[in-house]
Amino acid sequence: MKLGILRNIGHNEEVEVTAPVTITWNNDKSRMVGDFRELNTYTIMDRYPIPIIHEMLTQLSKARFITSMDALKGFHHNFSTPHGRSVLRIIDNCSIYEYLGMPFGIKNAPSHYQSMMNTIFPHELSEGWLIIYIDDIIICSETWRLHLERLSLVLKKILQVNMKLSLEKFNFGLHESKAVVYLVSELSLGVDKKSGFSVTEEIPQNKKGMMSFLGISSYYRQQLKYFAIHAR
Repeated sequence: MKLGILRNIGHNEEVEVTAPVTITWNNDKSRMVGDFRELNTYTIMDRYPIPIIHEMLTQLSKARFITSMDALKGFHHNFSTPHGRSVLRIIDNCSIYEYLGMPFGIKNAPSHYQSMMNTIFPHELSEGWLIIYIDDIIICSETWRLHLERLSLVLKKILQVNMKLSLEKFNFGLHESKAVVYLVSELSLGVDKKSGFSVTEEIPQNKKGMMSFLGISSYYRQQLKYFAIHAR
């Protein structure tokens, strides 16, 4: 609530829909999120296009300098309408809270966020030197001077819309940088070991494990001969 992500529902407000809360873990960090699976079953899929990863890699292959950054709690920057917020409510054993911004776990959160980011940076994206994949922001340039100019333009817009960035995931002016699950430079295309860990882990023991394995493996289908045949 201190961050302006949630508000407490008053005792005199009408509440029709709530979702239970659950705890998720990522890299030894916990996060409380709403379990919106029931809501998602009634949600019509938004078909707004998400960038194709291999087209992004083609753009990056021409860059000598790359800066990558990640929006902090990205989806929450996409504020919901009053009607939308009425179904984005979570309940614990004490209170009911309403999300003011788009929460994680909503079916259309990625497409809505991509649409918002494309609206903020239309010219930069059309010129081809800025790449946005949901909450990943990547700036690529051929010269150092041009790179600093482009970085300044992007950061000014980020300040204007009051967006916050993750310092942990801010990589400035590198010759090689992570792009989704790849390590990209002007000369090579490599695999990010942290993202590709499941390929070398133990054999999946259940359906969920197999789906996770195939999901991460599919990113490398262009490097894996006969991937579609083996994935069956």
